[in-house]
Amino acid sequence: MPARTGSARLPAPPVAPPPPEPDLRHHGDAEVRGADGALTDLAVNVRTGTPPAWLKARIAASLDTLAAYPDGRAARRAVAARHGLPVERVLLTSGAAEAFVLLARAVRARRPVVVHPQFTEPEAALRDAGHEVGRVLLDARDGFRLDPAAVPEDADLVVVGNPTNPTSVLHPADVLARLTRPGRTLVVDEAFMDAVPGEREALAGRTDLPGLVVLRSLTKTWGLAGLRIGYVLAEPDTVAALERAQPLWPVSSPALAAAEACSAPGALAEAAAAAGRIAADRDHLLARLGAFGQIRTVAPAAGPFVLLRLPGADGVRAALRTRGFAVRRGDTFPGLGPDWLRLAVRDRATTDRFAAALGEVLGEALA
Repeated sequence: MPARTGSARLPAPPVAPPPPEPDLRHHGDAEVRGADGALTDLAVNVRTGTPPAWLKARIAASLDTLAAYPDGRAARRAVAARHGLPVERVLLTSGAAEAFVLLARAVRARRPVVVHPQFTEPEAALRDAGHEVGRVLLDARDGFRLDPAAVPEDADLVVVGNPTNPTSVLHPADVLARLTRPGRTLVVDEAFMDAVPGEREALAGRTDLPGLVVLRSLTKTWGLAGLRIGYVLAEPDTVAALERAQPLWPVSSPALAAAEACSAPGALAEAAAAAGRIAADRDHLLARLGAFGQIRTVAPAAGPFVLLRLPGADGVRAALRTRGFAVRRGDTFPGLGPDWLRLAVRDRATTDRFAAALGEVLGEALA
């Protein structure tokens, strides 16, 4: 008898490989290093024309004290007074990036969660400290708005930016406040809040929310990326725990001088005026981008940068470099991809030059 044959088994369909994991260590400065420094920089969110002459003078004067170990008491008092807080709620750090490392090492968390897309150093620091990190990915279709219900109930460490880098979304303070609860640490990265007119929606200075940690940076508004100065505002027990995780003398004397100077009333008035100019320049940039039918921007934008979606953005970014402009790629942010770019807000003349170059790349002439 002929052998019985079973039904033929079809080969399993190929499984699509997962998308590549974003490079959490890529930052905008990589676009303008070395010889690329000759490019017009739209990749880094530091305000141009900074630091101002008066701030340089204050920093230079501090060099006469370099023989002594840094003494951060005056700077700490100045930051505390700037936010109406007791000094026990302030910790000065070597940039906000150090604060993320301290939090990852000193805060005991069983389920840390980072709200993305946002600055990637918090997740990188948590992973380096051995944490398994959960992600809450906000959706472009609703403008990357935050719904507190999207954050898992058992998340005991939550990190979110406000305004968020790279989306430029400013989350309402009351929405963020709903994320606080006993037993949870809520870290709000307000590195760009001083570029928001009136610092509306800021949580810095709040003492009524349990577990709140606010991070601030002096890098962006004052042009101090090379100096490394930022600070943490938190409950005294949290500040003490983070301070124990710091090395001795973590902030240099010149950086302390800058922190004290930038917390003074005159400096705050100057920063507020700069925030107003940034808002006007951002409106001009958004209007120019709106003339291109292929581009979709995330709006309303509140930071000194805008996020846009453009088919083939990787190729556009490369073509813009040949025309003298560096822009920030978006695919290194979780929740975005190769069709996203971030642009720093610059003065109107620079924006107009950029728009002309972008029109050449896209084959669209601007009126």
